[in-house]
Amino acid sequence: MSSGPHSTPGPNDPLQRVVVVLNPNSTGAGPDNARALRKELARRAPGLPVELVETERAGHAEELAREHVARHPGVLVVSASGDGGYHEVVNGIVAAGRAGHTGGLAAVLASGNANDHATATQQRPLADAIVDVAGGARPERMDLLEVDTGDGQPRVAHSYVGVGISPVAAAALNEHDLDAVKETVLVVKAFWKYRPMTVEHEGRRIRIDSLVFGNIDRMAKYAQLSDDSAVDDGRFEVLLIKHRSKLRLLAEFLRVVHGKHPVQSRSEPYEFRTRNPMPLQLDGEVHPVGGGVRVRVRCLPLALRTVR
Repeated sequence: MSSGPHSTPGPNDPLQRVVVVLNPNSTGAGPDNARALRKELARRAPGLPVELVETERAGHAEELAREHVARHPGVLVVSASGDGGYHEVVNGIVAAGRAGHTGGLAAVLASGNANDHATATQQRPLADAIVDVAGGARPERMDLLEVDTGDGQPRVAHSYVGVGISPVAAAALNEHDLDAVKETVLVVKAFWKYRPMTVEHEGRRIRIDSLVFGNIDRMAKYAQLSDDSAVDDGRFEVLLIKHRSKLRLLAEFLRVVHGKHPVQSRSEPYEFRTRNPMPLQLDGEVHPVGGGVRVRVRCLPLALRTVR
């Protein structure tokens, strides 16, 4: 396949370029990590171009990922961020693929608060994985979760989708710069203020405290969804907690933290309808959904080429 500047990228193009997306105003480690990765790759893979690009606004990482995949064959887009920034990059790469540009790869340089995806999937430093792929090793593939709310613009999640108390707590966490004490206080406040939500599933109306769809085995640093899930098994896990008292809900969350709460593993789509407006959490990013909306969650097997 031709790899000229105007060629159409393909899934088998070799790694030719690395683009590291970072938020220059981040109070986290993203900018420093990005510069350190560029320096290390310059030493270990000197023929591999590495470009740092800065975001300017919310959603810009998604635009940058889509543009770079469309522009360059064999490009790896690295998100120097937490799960939310990586969510944008993955959606940008998927959007480019839907437009016919299928040569992009994704990776996350863990630099956020939770880093659930990196913790669950990465077993070596990212630089090592990039050097291997630059040397000819095949990239890996992983599943994605697709969320369709009927608006013609489905989104994907690399790690999990949540309805109920999980996005409510996430919204509180996203509004603050956190340390361990602040994080605990905010979660407790969100927990006690939370009110149940109602969804319809398979013709039944259910009052829920939490409904989570997992592509990885954990979420929010502490919650263990499953002991045997994998990002490349063509399945996802469903954790449903029906409404109950605050004390019983607390007990259920303790079961989740210790991996003792039952989950259902499934390959077929899961559909539910919202009865009232509610927040929907995708990889730590919260999206509002109106009442009466049909939400369809499904697995896209091996949909993303990744370096990890």
